[in-house]
Amino acid sequence: MRCLALVQAWQRLGGAAVFLSRCESFALQERICATGSDFIPLPPSDSDCAGFETILSLLAKRQTFFVVLDGYHFGPEQQQALRGAGHRLLVIDDIAHLSCYHADILLNQNLGSIRLSYQCAPETLLLLGPNYALLRPEFVAARRRVRTVPELARRILVTLGGSDPENVTVTVIDALRRFGAAGLEVRIVLGPANRHLNTVREAIASLPMPVELLTHVSDMAALMTWADLAITAGGSTCWELACLGLSAVTIVLAENQRCVAEELSVAGIAVNAGSHRDLSGEHLAAKLESVLYSSFRRLRMSQRGRELVDGRGADRVVSALLHRSCVRAA
Repeated sequence: MRCLALVQAWQRLGGAAVFLSRCESFALQERICATGSDFIPLPPSDSDCAGFETILSLLAKRQTFFVVLDGYHFGPEQQQALRGAGHRLLVIDDIAHLSCYHADILLNQNLGSIRLSYQCAPETLLLLGPNYALLRPEFVAARRRVRTVPELARRILVTLGGSDPENVTVTVIDALRRFGAAGLEVRIVLGPANRHLNTVREAIASLPMPVELLTHVSDMAALMTWADLAITAGGSTCWELACLGLSAVTIVLAENQRCVAEELSVAGIAVNAGSHRDLSGEHLAAKLESVLYSSFRRLRMSQRGRELVDGRGADRVVSALLHRSCVRAA
């Protein structure tokens, strides 16, 4: 989705884009194509190296302005291969886990990324921090609406990413069950790769509050505008929430989300509920209670989030691509 945001910013300047991916979600493929981008599915392979030969072959048939590489399995060898083939390269990375990086531009949109040590050539342009958060146009538009912060956060949005493989959504439902007398309204979003639909439906049947279960959502900005509080994974959704001034309780679903959740907590933008592995309904309910009834705390979280993320990150990255292309051409 963050690559889609970058592509949409590029398209506003008249550019075109092609996605090369092993994406198995037909809904996501449709969404990509709906923007006017091409989608080329990559065949399954026994090794990443074999799969990357396919990528190089496909790129050799096209004239590229920039190649954007987003995936933890792409290492220095793949980056070198792309640049050796004459491609300008933007690498999106969250955790500085590689021994070295070979890129024209390296992007990490996360809070605290400036403290990471990236081993790369001196001429590599580093785009670090939420100033470069890749948000889709609907979030920029929704940001213009005035957000009210009620005494009680009645409207709760639950969104735990595209797949939620450990079905942490059920733990969230268990926590919400404890607020039956609070008059809450809940909307739960299941991502396109979520395989727990039936289990989640069974869990919400016993909730003592109105619950709407949503799948294949195309307008998350509208849901975030509706909500008073979000329960979310510590991924890219956090920057969307911050941009719209929606306070949140974050759950760490993967190791690469830990730093994001911790940094947002320190900055007073979100409440960190910790790792899903240690999470119980009781613990999450306590975290929720600390913000549900405190409009002052949610107001401060909202203000700080909007100050941190202004929604123009994708445009800034596109400007960097254009600038770097001029530098290399010179």
